[in-house]
Amino acid sequence: MCADLPAKRVCARDLRAPHGVSAARLAESVVAALIDEVTLSPKPGLVDLRGSGAHRDLSWSLMCTSATALQPAFEAMARAGLSILDDRRLRETIGALGREGEARMFDATGGINTHRGAIWALGLLVTAAAQDLDRLSAADVASRAGALARLPDRHAPATTGNKGEAARRTYQVGGACGQAQAAFPHVIDVALPELARSRCAGDTETAARLNALLAIMASLDDTCVLARGGRDALRTLQHGARDTLERGGAGSPEGRRALKALDRRLLDLHVSPGGAADLLAAALFLDRLAGLDAEHPAEHPSSEND
Repeated sequence: MCADLPAKRVCARDLRAPHGVSAARLAESVVAALIDEVTLSPKPGLVDLRGSGAHRDLSWSLMCTSATALQPAFEAMARAGLSILDDRRLRETIGALGREGEARMFDATGGINTHRGAIWALGLLVTAAAQDLDRLSAADVASRAGALARLPDRHAPATTGNKGEAARRTYQVGGACGQAQAAFPHVIDVALPELARSRCAGDTETAARLNALLAIMASLDDTCVLARGGRDALRTLQHGARDTLERGGAGSPEGRRALKALDRRLLDLHVSPGGAADLLAAALFLDRLAGLDAEHPAEHPSSEND
């Protein structure tokens, strides 16, 4: 971290928050991104408006309930990003807030894990956005989030016992932790470029978002898939996603047929690419930030205050 960063954060907070980019606004954008992700249809193997995908305990309404219940946790993380200048203390603070948010999620869902991975990824990103409201580009926010993710949290449990963590160790892949520590490469270098390419090609917004999801699936070592189906299931997912994009993606008739075939294969395998879904939500959040940044351009003190 640069030595002058704390001072810059104070300036960003003082100058920008009154103009609309507040902790509450950032948290609202996170929740909107989560709801946009679950609403996007048809997603292969995932919960959407059609049904529960490969899950037996999830539904669109439950996912929306969970996302809404998490808004106070995301707002608290954003407030921490605005106010805590020491990065190590900030990392431990948002770690505690994330664990509180996870408990809130379980209370809202009756003990069902709906957004554990999203709390990690989007918690880091919303905190990083709040750290410097004058630099809300996707790359800048992801870079700051990566720096936070690489810091230790002395109070985090040594192991969580969740299936994704077990898959990460068994198959020696980075998982959600690796994505965050590397500054979200599948968001910055894969999802967002595909989203922009599809929009420029004239695809509908739904097709563009589906193509961004497929681009993530095509190369991500998704621990949700590995945990349920091992490497064979992961290869099926990656090959099917690449094939769908090569056939024109969700915006073409041939691509849509390939997408339906991939969905059927994942349902037959009982696997759901939840890691890819979390990263799509992260991409949609950063995409929303670009809109906030354009809506509230940086302001500077007038010369009479110099």
